[in-house]
Amino acid sequence: VCFSGVCGDEFSILRSPQSVFFRDGNWPIPGERIPDVAALSMGFSVEDELSWPGLAVGDLFHRPRATVLVTVKGVDKLTLPVKGVSYPIENAVPFSLDSVANAIHTLFSEETPVVLQLAPSEERVYMVGKANSVFEDLSVTLRQLRNRLFQDNSILSSLPLNSLSRNNEVDLLFLSELQVLHDIASMLSRHKHLAKDHSPDLYSLELAGLEEVGKHYGEDSQQFKDASQILVDSLQKFADEMFNLYSGNAVVEVVTVKAFNSPLMRKTRSILQSSQSETDNPYNLAYPYNYNYSVIFNIILWMMIGLALAVIVISYNLWNMDPGYDSIIYRMTNQKIRMD
Repeated sequence: VCFSGVCGDEFSILRSPQSVFFRDGNWPIPGERIPDVAALSMGFSVEDELSWPGLAVGDLFHRPRATVLVTVKGVDKLTLPVKGVSYPIENAVPFSLDSVANAIHTLFSEETPVVLQLAPSEERVYMVGKANSVFEDLSVTLRQLRNRLFQDNSILSSLPLNSLSRNNEVDLLFLSELQVLHDIASMLSRHKHLAKDHSPDLYSLELAGLEEVGKHYGEDSQQFKDASQILVDSLQKFADEMFNLYSGNAVVEVVTVKAFNSPLMRKTRSILQSSQSETDNPYNLAYPYNYNYSVIFNIILWMMIGLALAVIVISYNLWNMDPGYDSIIYRMTNQKIRMD
């Protein structure tokens, strides 16, 4: 109880198929291993073994056709439905699903699956495969999001705003993210054939509108409470719609993080950077092997053994060959001499 009170942040499973089973328990999940949980639930392998008891071994022959991960910043916990499963997050560091997207591209490159990674508040979007054609009209910039809200078929006409205002930029940013959730489900419903193919799809969404509402009004304000409740209802509706579009074969996950411990930074290397000095490895230790080393070693070893055996067998047969009986060259030549 003390540990969960310190962590605060949560990793919740809103919907999951029967082939993926999450155990009900208070096991903390490291923040950097959340992409590995998504990869394992889709049937992909990971480099480092995950010894987390929350994810059980499911049906290996029926993997989910989609994984939807929504990251909500600015709040450590949301009042989600009781039917979901939640786990505390240990060491909430920034993460990305790039490894899962690369695995999908590698294994299903010919089928062009849907891969959509979106952060509306930062105007950051990454669409690959069939997502380029399906979600080409999706609003991604702040100006497009604002204009989308004031159209006739936007969520403003059906969403109870309560204490939120249409004239406040902070409120509009929060509502525009909810509009993105609604548009994704709406566009996918018009292309239901994408949810029935054999290639898995990936959706990764990052919402920061609630965090801005808390900074502007305060976390004890009525606006923040109303925004939290509206977000919970929208997330549950979005989870149900995506789950139904994939015929109950999708995993919908939500990560709530009050604040990341460190900013997300890409590792880069300058071309002017000097070579690594010898002081970095004073004990002359060998470099760590990749997990594919054993596979490559066995392929090369048995291929060399097979080639060596083939050379030995061929050489033996050539050495013991009877030129007058086994060789067609000598046999044809001998017959021609007899004819002459």
